[in-house]
Amino acid sequence: MRSERAGPIYPERSVRQIIRTNLRATWARAYVRIVGGNREPSWLISEILLPLLSVAAYIYVYRHLGGTEEYTGFVLLGGMMTAYWLNILWSMAMQFYWEKEMGNLDLYLMSPISRMSILMGMALGGLFMTTVRAVAILGIGGLLFQVEFQVSSWGLLILAFVLSLGALYGMGMIFSSLFMVFGRGGWRGAEVLQEPVYLLSGFYFPLQRFGFAVSAIASLIPVAIGLDAIRQLAIPGGAGLGIFSVNTELLFLLLLVVLFAVIARRALTTMEALGKKEGRLSLRWQ
Repeated sequence: MRSERAGPIYPERSVRQIIRTNLRATWARAYVRIVGGNREPSWLISEILLPLLSVAAYIYVYRHLGGTEEYTGFVLLGGMMTAYWLNILWSMAMQFYWEKEMGNLDLYLMSPISRMSILMGMALGGLFMTTVRAVAILGIGGLLFQVEFQVSSWGLLILAFVLSLGALYGMGMIFSSLFMVFGRGGWRGAEVLQEPVYLLSGFYFPLQRFGFAVSAIASLIPVAIGLDAIRQLAIPGGAGLGIFSVNTELLFLLLLVVLFAVIARRALTTMEALGKKEGRLSLRWQ
């Protein structure tokens, strides 16, 4: 029987060992998603062709109403970014709940690794699969509808894209901590969030059409402000439809990356402690 003065369950480790363990855990979670996605070719059909249908519908509506060619590019870029939003909402935010359903969450919580390393692995694996699909949507849609892109600065465009994903995945970690504890209630919340975010993020129209007040509030959603910056940098005439200047939006995205990372770390620790205290991390609570 273990005495009260016995040492910790896990032996003391150096900083190098801790970092190495967490990196291996991150790669383990990412590897499963990368390999799993490549073993299901049928997923490519459903996740590329079906989003293209909704994108095509909006493009034909805009063309019928006499919209300018800039709107075609706006819709196509928005359709590409929806892939990342859905990946965050369902493949990352809901992941801990699904792991609890399968009985794996207890193993994660007992492992001597950071919870953020697990989510980071999920993010990297999901990012690989989602990027393949997003590039396919952008490429096929660009060829079908003859969309003209004119990048004013590749450096700023890549920076805007990276910062957008960084802030978006930080938001996903925050949601993951909430859904881990609230279970099916979190699942219903995810379903409720899906369509309003489509609207507020301006996936299929310029966010500027909301007016300054609503656009400023919508900017708290990383995909909204990031998509606005990408459109300004990649579409001819897009700068005239932006809500802020590109530099301002990049700075705001950087602040969101830092803010969401800090909140995510605190939320994961707090929700885990709350779940252990109230017994919400087991299927018996359901």
